[in-house]
Amino acid sequence: MSRASTTSWLQRLYAAVETSQPWGVEQPSNLFLLESLLLLSLLSIAATVAFKSLRKPSDFVKACGVHVKRVKRTMQEIDRKVFHLCTLLVPLTHQVLLQRGWSNDECVALCWAITATGCSLDLARVYGPAFVRRHWPLQHLLREKEKERLTGSCFLALGCTLTIAIAPPSIAMAAVLFLVLGDLSAAVVGVSFGKETVSLKLGREGKKSAEGSIAMFVVCFLVGCTLFAHVELREYSVAIGAIVATLTELIEPFGLNDNLTIPVFSAISLMFGFSRVSSCHIQSGGGVALLREIFSHFDGRERVRVCASQNSTL
Repeated sequence: MSRASTTSWLQRLYAAVETSQPWGVEQPSNLFLLESLLLLSLLSIAATVAFKSLRKPSDFVKACGVHVKRVKRTMQEIDRKVFHLCTLLVPLTHQVLLQRGWSNDECVALCWAITATGCSLDLARVYGPAFVRRHWPLQHLLREKEKERLTGSCFLALGCTLTIAIAPPSIAMAAVLFLVLGDLSAAVVGVSFGKETVSLKLGREGKKSAEGSIAMFVVCFLVGCTLFAHVELREYSVAIGAIVATLTELIEPFGLNDNLTIPVFSAISLMFGFSRVSSCHIQSGGGVALLREIFSHFDGRERVRVCASQNSTL
């Protein structure tokens, strides 16, 4: 994105905050979502390149206040989570395809095909010949417990696919970002500073920290409020989604991999939050104005279609 494009995106974001509308009237446009993802991807790439280009990245980590005994593990976690930033390609590709005229059903079908292929390859790694396991790419990024079972990438692909299938594009994108950026912040902050300020053992195995959970909630909330800047009272719905995402990462419900549960549960909670805010808007007397606004948009589109069809017949 050029400097002019970035300035244009910031201007649209400011205008959206100033003229926000209820969820039923105004949802984030595909163009706004696509530009947001491009900007986020470029920032992620720039930050990764800058960190990797440091002469001694470990010294930078120590300068950030990480205890010497935690530096090595923090560096390993950063390497793993930087690779997970590649997941930004999922919502980015989704938005590009929608912008190019694909339907959401076609995008879902493509996601299922990719997920089936990836899971089949992962099953071949786990249950196939030893030669396959020894020469599996990115073997060094696998956790010890993942070497003998399906990796988190398999569950991540399934979680993203289910999310895109059940939720509108904007909510699906937010839910995937909750997973990518929220889980990244929880892991890095938890490994670096966990249990230093709040000495609580959280999670199913007592390995989670309050610092990591707080970091995840803050990141998810900020991401959601930015994406839904066009939506009135967005902070309430986004807070529900951020809380659910944080609790899902913390307690790992049903013992399922959080790469699967975080995006799915986040999408469901965001849809619930926006539906509740819309229903409260109607019950409080805003229903007439809301319907009038919806039908004015509908009528406007119909007039454009009628005029276009009349011009084409002339």
